Amino acid sequence: MTDGTPADLPPVASPRDPAAPGTGPGSGTGTGPAPGTGSDARTGPGTRTGPGPGTGPGPGTGAVRCPAPRPLGETRSWPRSFAGRLTAPLPGVRAFARLAREGAAAVRPGADGLRDVPKLPFAPGPLPPAGPDTVAVTWAGHASWVIRAGGLTVLADPVWSRRILGTPARVTPVGVRWRDLPPVDAVVISHNHYDHLDWPTLRRLPRTTPLFVPAGLGRWFRRRRFTCVTELDWWESAELGGVRFDFVPAHHWSKRTLTDTCRSLWGGWVLTDSHHRRVYFAGDTGYGHWFRRIADRHPGIDLALLPIGAYAPRWWLGDVHTDPEEAVRAFRDLGARFMAPMHWATFVLSSEPVMEPRTRLHAAWDAAGLPRDRLWDLAVGESRVLP
Repeated sequence: MTDGTPADLPPVASPRDPAAPGTGPGSGTGTGPAPGTGSDARTGPGTRTGPGPGTGPGPGTGAVRCPAPRPLGETRSWPRSFAGRLTAPLPGVRAFARLAREGAAAVRPGADGLRDVPKLPFAPGPLPPAGPDTVAVTWAGHASWVIRAGGLTVLADPVWSRRILGTPARVTPVGVRWRDLPPVDAVVISHNHYDHLDWPTLRRLPRTTPLFVPAGLGRWFRRRRFTCVTELDWWESAELGGVRFDFVPAHHWSKRTLTDTCRSLWGGWVLTDSHHRRVYFAGDTGYGHWFRRIADRHPGIDLALLPIGAYAPRWWLGDVHTDPEEAVRAFRDLGARFMAPMHWATFVLSSEPVMEPRTRLHAAWDAAGLPRDRLWDLAVGESRVLP
C-alpha cells in the first residue's frame, strides 16, 4: 500500500458491517499475529477467563496469542499516514456542503435540547481507597477517567480544561479536582482530537510520567519534553508495574491541524492487572467489527467504558461515534461483565438533546434483556469498584 500500512489490514468498509474482515498486525514494524477468526473464546458474565499480563492465550479455540510487550519508551519509525486503517471514508465534499448549508443547527442542539442541562448527572465524591488488588474507576466527565488497577493510578484521555478548541464551555464541571488526584502513575491517550488530548491538562503532569499513546503521536509529546512515551500499534502492548496496557483498534480517525489528517493512529486500551481483571477503554469509536476481534484477543473483559454521545446527525457522525443502541451492541460483542457509558453530559459536541443519550441507552439496555446491575450508569464524579 502506498501509505506504508501493511497489505493485510482490512479494506475500507462500512464500520457498521459486523462481519467485515478484522485482520492485521501492527504497522510496518512486524508485530504479532492477526486476530483470531475461530470460535468465540468468551464465556458468560462473571466468569474469569484468559491470560494475565505477558502470558499466552486464554481457553477456547477462538483465543489468540498476543505478542510480547514492547519496551517502555522505545523510539520507533512509523509510516507517514495511517489512512489505510480507516474503516469508512472521511466526510467528503457533499457532507461539508450540507454542513455549510445547515450551519450550527446541524451540530448543536436548539434551546429545547439544552433545557435539561441542569438535570445532567453530577455527583463528585472522594476517590475510593485502592490497593494493589483493587480495580476502580471514576468518571471525570466526557471520556476522561481515573482508573485504579494493580496499585497504579492511570488517567485515560484526561481533559480537565473548562473549554476545548471549537466548542462551548463544559456544561458540567470536572468530576475530580486535580488537587484531589493521587500521584499519577501513567496516562493513556486514545487519539489526538482536542476533546481527548488536552495540552493545558497534560502540562500539569511531571515530564517523567509514563505515557501510552497511539503510533505516530509520540513526537507530539517528546516535543513537549515528556521523557517516557511508549507508542503502540494496534494489538501491541507494554507493561508497567504489573499492569499490561494493550492498544486495540477503533472505528475512528485522527486530526489536530490542517495538515496532519491520519498522521497518527487512533484506538482504545485494555488494561489487565496481575489477577487477569480487564478494563476496556474505547476512546472514540463508531460501531463495527473490531469489537468482536477485541473480545477474541482479550476474553473476559470485566468493564467496558463505552461512548454513547455526540452521535447526531448520523450523516455526519455515524461512522465515527456510536449511538446508545450501538454501544449496547458493542458491549454484547465484547462479552464484558459491566458497562459504564461515557462521552456525554460534559461538552455539547453534536445536535442530540443533552439527556437523550441516557434515555436511549436505558431503552436499548432493557430491550436487549440485560440486567440493570451490569450497567454502571455513573454521574460525572462518581466512582465504582469492580466486585
